[in-house]
Amino acid sequence: MIYHFIRFTVKPEVPQETVDAIMSNMTGEGNGTFPGGAGRDFGGEYQYGVVSAIEDIETYDKMMNDPAHLEIDLMGLPLIDKFMSFDITDDPDPEIGEKITEIHRRRFEANPDLTELVSNLNEYKGSAAPGKHAA
Repeated sequence: MIYHFIRFTVKPEVPQETVDAIMSNMTGEGNGTFPGGAGRDFGGEYQYGVVSAIEDIETYDKMMNDPAHLEIDLMGLPLIDKFMSFDITDDPDPEIGEKITEIHRRRFEANPDLTELVSNLNEYKGSAAPGKHAA
């Protein structure tokens, strides 16, 4: 299983109703494909968080490249101030971290608009950041 987490803060000028609308679509509820949860983030410097539970690396690739995921990113990232992503897995494959990083690398390469949005965030952390490698 791979658990994909994101944590983020929203720019102060973004209206709460806009944040609420974006959050309601972030766990795949709109397409019913990927189970997880989204909500307010407590215990850190971020306001919101999302977790997706993904069965395997093939499904992870499918999720990251789903057109609905890209649409949410293109709508939501302009509203974000700080962003962090990370993954936790019990997959025994010693190359799983490199495989996850490669999925993100290909995604950013195929979507220059997404890469530009991420590059313009005040802060972006995680193995998925363009130009960075998994730890």
